[in-house]
Amino acid sequence: MNFRLKTTASTGEVLKKLQSSTGLTPNLLARIAISLSVLEPSSPDEVQTDSNGLEFNRNTLTGDQDYFYKSLIIQHANEEISEEEYFPQLFNAHLTRGVKLLDNEYQHARNYDKLLNNLITLAQGHLKEV
Repeated sequence: MNFRLKTTASTGEVLKKLQSSTGLTPNLLARIAISLSVLEPSSPDEVQTDSNGLEFNRNTLTGDQDYFYKSLIIQHANEEISEEEYFPQLFNAHLTRGVKLLDNEYQHARNYDKLLNNLITLAQGHLKEV
């Protein structure tokens, strides 16, 4: 089992930029990004990592909620997935897509408070659909 994940260079840069703008740590931003990605019905594109990305330990990203994140990703895939497929492969694919979505949300909001309000509104809208 792999317990390390390496982002792409562009994903790492966006996470650093968002950290600077919001004051949130990259692991918290990653959790938000995963949540945004699984709201999209399509499957995320496969990710090819490079040596210039950020490296994370699995426990840093998912903490004691690893089972929850794995369940979200399995439910999104709508099929059983192996441990190796889940982490780092699918997790990283959702992270990459989610970071792009989060960055777009931040660019639209233009500040941290508006970003939080937009994310809360987005979550409430999806909860009503369920």
